[in-house]
Amino acid sequence: MLRVTDSVFQRADDPRAKLVGEIISDLHLYGAHSRHIGDAFAARNQLGQADLHALLLIMEAELAGEPITPGTLREELNFSSGSITGVIDRLEAAGHVRRDRDTADRRKIFLRYAAPGAEVARDFFRPLARRTEDVMAQFSDEELRRVQTFLTAIVGSMRQHRDDLRTRN
Repeated sequence: MLRVTDSVFQRADDPRAKLVGEIISDLHLYGAHSRHIGDAFAARNQLGQADLHALLLIMEAELAGEPITPGTLREELNFSSGSITGVIDRLEAAGHVRRDRDTADRRKIFLRYAAPGAEVARDFFRPLARRTEDVMAQFSDEELRRVQTFLTAIVGSMRQHRDDLRTRN
């Protein structure tokens, strides 16, 4: 049976091994290009890497309809309480996020993407969104569902590996 670990750094003669290697290469390139684009956004908005990563997590939580708390953000970033407070304070001062109290438990704080920050992000990422829409238009709904299934599994695998690395440190 083909193992990804056997084909990652070599060209494979086996068609499936070659395909797996090409997919892994494309994922690496996607990650690298994403980092470069994120770095450009961060530089234009005077954000550090930690700020950018936090902002992405806050945005994703908001899009999922499950706003993130400072404690959960701290855990996701593997930061100290003091460090995460500094990140949140910077993002809030720059207009990227806001703190909202939970209506059910006033002690609980949710971090939400603020309107000014969302507008800045929309303006910056609009050209990329158009390109992404153009690419996705080339695929059927069924093909996109398969891609989504694959990406969900890959993201889960990466998260598990990240968590394993954290427990070893």
